[in-house]
Amino acid sequence: MHDAIIIGGGHNGLVCAACLARAGWKVLVLERRPFVGGACVTEELWPGYRVSTAAYVVSLLLPEVERELELARHGYRVLPRNPSSFTPLEDGRSLTLGPDAAENRREIAKFSARDAEAFPRYEAFLTRVAERLEPVLSSTPPDLLPLPQSWRRSGWRKRFGDLKRTWGLYDAVRSLGDELPEAIELLIGPARTILDRWFESEVLKATLATDAIIGTFQPPSAPGTGYVLLHHVMGAAGGARGVWGYVEGGMGALTQAIARSAEAAGAEIRCEAAVERILVDGGRAVGVRLAGGETIAAKRIASGVDANVTFLKLLEAQTVPDGFRRAIERIDYSSASAKINLAVRELPQFLCVGERAGTLDRSEPGPEHRGTIHIGASLDDIEQAWADARCGRPSDKPVVEMTIPSAVDSTLTPAGRHVVSLFVQYAPYEPTGATWDELRDPFADRCLAAIGRLAPNFLDAVVHRQVLVPPDLEHVFGLTGGNIFQGAMSPGQLFSLRPVPGWSDYRTPVRGLYLCGSATHPGGGVTGACGRNAAREMLRDGR
Repeated sequence: MHDAIIIGGGHNGLVCAACLARAGWKVLVLERRPFVGGACVTEELWPGYRVSTAAYVVSLLLPEVERELELARHGYRVLPRNPSSFTPLEDGRSLTLGPDAAENRREIAKFSARDAEAFPRYEAFLTRVAERLEPVLSSTPPDLLPLPQSWRRSGWRKRFGDLKRTWGLYDAVRSLGDELPEAIELLIGPARTILDRWFESEVLKATLATDAIIGTFQPPSAPGTGYVLLHHVMGAAGGARGVWGYVEGGMGALTQAIARSAEAAGAEIRCEAAVERILVDGGRAVGVRLAGGETIAAKRIASGVDANVTFLKLLEAQTVPDGFRRAIERIDYSSASAKINLAVRELPQFLCVGERAGTLDRSEPGPEHRGTIHIGASLDDIEQAWADARCGRPSDKPVVEMTIPSAVDSTLTPAGRHVVSLFVQYAPYEPTGATWDELRDPFADRCLAAIGRLAPNFLDAVVHRQVLVPPDLEHVFGLTGGNIFQGAMSPGQLFSLRPVPGWSDYRTPVRGLYLCGSATHPGGGVTGACGRNAAREMLRDGR
């Protein structure tokens, strides 16, 4: 019998498996796809072109995960991006940002001298808040609400642990001193209000605002988007805080490294092994049944898939308490993200760069190709793009984040060719009046046309494309509603409220069943924190 079965071979499930195996547990990972990685994979979509199909950059991965699992030894390597972002404008200007503070100041000063002076203070403020809150990512949230015993029975050991962790959180927040009120606004307020207070330049605010809406179905004016803005500057896997990097070989190279670490520790990984049912006996999880009918026994089960799939699809209805089931049914999985993957025969030649350099000829990657390319939009444009989707229409003017990983990683494509990744907002899960079969290509065409206005050679350079809208993300990666975070990261679904109040410690009402994916604290992003935290709680409970 296995000590633990992990359902799903995404990065968090693999981290959980590796941590348990390193502690001497007999662990089995079951993945329904032909390869592990979940949404963190590299696929050869077209001959010679290797694409990070879903997740495409890394920064949030816990340094503890890198160190404890010896990922570098197993082939994990981050390629820094410098500069980190480039925003071309149709009027011939552009904004480039990166790790060089002096260069950032010069770039921003082209639009606003005031903003050039404010930007270092803004970054320093976010850094101070992030440094105090980062330890929270790798800890189990305490239950902060006086929930009745009928919701969950809690012994003195759990109540004492909750009190201790609450004091630790209080101490971390208290250390912010006079900045605490502003930090609270950052955690629960709207990104637009915060950015409007700090800056006056529209191009700078719009460039920064995309971090606040990425993967959400909210505009930057919505409460809670300030936290998403902060969430994206917490990591440092790209070489410096908030600087995102590419994984050499694509994002799948990261999950392959975690898988190798887990296997080196003794874990077994089985692919094309879809779990059909979690088996429960006497209120306790005792194993799983696979789609082909095979049953596998285990002392404990950890599910890396989202709460909706785990409790409403993999468990018999009578095994889940009614109140808990209703709480699971209330989880918000709203999504409006699309991913467009492209193979191109040449790099985009941006007009603003051509004018500055005196030529439009660029056969080799330039600085503008290395980081995230923000396809020009103002805050009002972003708000309108969201309003379109709220009415059930794919955005008429989509918000596009463009990356060209092959500009930094030459291992991904044939010589002289490139792969391009577009992460796009807003594409509603259920459009009104038409289906995605009808809307998919016109929506993708609009995204590419927006780039073509800034780089006229781009449309003719595309030789292959893959368009993934929310129903595709749900079908391919098992993400309910196509939500890349396994549940919206709004204030009501974070920390001790994630996935539902009273059950933020990775345990569930079914004894022996745990959650270890992004449905749990701290949520989405390639962090490994959810898997590592869940493994720690499982080890505390023992075999």
